[in-house]
Amino acid sequence: MMHFRHLTLAVVATLAIAPAAFAQDAGTTSSAGGKRFAVVGGYALSEPTSNPQIAGTRTTFDGDGAATLSANYYVTDNIAVEAWGSADKFGNRVRSPNGKIASVDTQPYALSAQYHFGTADKTVRPFVGLGYYEANTSGEKAEPSGPLAGQRIGVETAKGAMATAGVDLNMTPTWFARADVRYMQDTTGQPNVAVNGTNVGKAELNPVTVGVGVGARF
Repeated sequence: MMHFRHLTLAVVATLAIAPAAFAQDAGTTSSAGGKRFAVVGGYALSEPTSNPQIAGTRTTFDGDGAATLSANYYVTDNIAVEAWGSADKFGNRVRSPNGKIASVDTQPYALSAQYHFGTADKTVRPFVGLGYYEANTSGEKAEPSGPLAGQRIGVETAKGAMATAGVDLNMTPTWFARADVRYMQDTTGQPNVAVNGTNVGKAELNPVTVGVGVGARF
């Protein structure tokens, strides 16, 4: 519930910025067409879609929210290359049927190609993308009162394909609001989970992120 409250606040902030953006560009006759760079700052919720089996026990990884950043280069008005990533770490609590057993932080980043439909000045402009991501892991820690208490946990970096679908709401030729959904599929054999240096399972999370943000093009 707290994560959805954060996303709601991000949406409200986006709507609050819109009038100021309109006022800033008021009276301009410029066009978004031909502008080659854009940056977007936002907030996203990440939720794993798989429940990996670790040390013979089926586990679940909780989702979390974090700030995100992206930089975009438009090769044409319709084709763009995007570098995207989380500016902070997503905290994932690991649970078994008997309760919390550990926690681990993930921080994904990705490079993808996108296709933006319609003209650059169209008010509502959907887009799709496909690319490659990696999700660094850190902060692996066993729950002090859990079955892994006192043991050293390690999780390898997840790598694979990322698919994106989203929509831009053009507020002015410079400013726009963005909402997107990203699916990350580990395609490199799934990251190993080790306890005291011994592999005990695979952390196949394949997360989905849902995000909103505000961007500027120039």
